[in-house]
Amino acid sequence: MVSKFCIQIEQQEIEVQVIASKRRSMALEIRSDGSVVVRIPNRTPQWMVKRFVAGHARWIYEKRTKIMEKKPCEEVYTFPEWESLPAAERKKAKEKIVARVEHFAEVMGLTYGSVSMRNQKSRWGSCSSKGNLNFNYRLAYLPEELLDYVVVHELAHRRHMDHSKDFWNEVNTYYPNYKNCKKQLNEIRIN
Repeated sequence: MVSKFCIQIEQQEIEVQVIASKRRSMALEIRSDGSVVVRIPNRTPQWMVKRFVAGHARWIYEKRTKIMEKKPCEEVYTFPEWESLPAAERKKAKEKIVARVEHFAEVMGLTYGSVSMRNQKSRWGSCSSKGNLNFNYRLAYLPEELLDYVVVHELAHRRHMDHSKDFWNEVNTYYPNYKNCKKQLNEIRIN
């Protein structure tokens, strides 16, 4: 038997799906889409189910909030295939990235070695100990604020070759919106 009811939690009306079956105890589940399910033994009185759910309201709210925050971003980015990019298109993409590197290197008072653009599968950028910067070609197809964040991030490694508090303070000094950009980039699938 499946039924539903609503519960008010933190000024939110949340629908709870009730699934009754041959089980011995009640259990709550928050699904990846944020929906709430309570599984109950057959013939459990409705008042008992509602009391059980109400007793776990704080847990439901916190768990559901975490899940909803982790949901992938609504915006979907499509990238041209690296292999099919004509030389002129690659050159244009690299010039876009290099222009942002030059800009932020001047603003931050930093030097760097070479700048290369690659088809990286697991990262947006990197900085070698010699100061050479590598960037994922896909950055050229993202909003400029995301490209700028990665550029500042990699240039900050010229002062701090780690992800220490000092490193993040450096990033924050030149790109205060970095947390939002970092979150957006983490939600984009590279491969």
